Amino acid sequence: MPDINWQKSSFSGSGNDCVEVRSMKGLVELRESDDGDTIVLTGAAAFTGLLHAIKAGELDHHA
Repeated sequence: MPDINWQKSSFSGSGNDCVEVRSMKGLVELRESDDGDTIVLTGAAAFTGLLHAIKAGELDHHA
C-alpha cells in the first residue's frame, strides 16, 4: 500500500515507534510505523470513541 497521507502524532517524535492514521474510502486506517504492512480498519465513530477514551485516560491501565 502506498505511504501517502499517513499522519502521526506530533508527540511521536522522529522515531519509528508510533501509530499512524489516515482516512481512505470512508474508513479510518491505523498502523504502527515499524510494521507498515499490518493495517487495522475501523469506522469514524469507533475511532472517535477510541480517541476520547485515550484522552480521558480510560486506557492508561493497559500501558
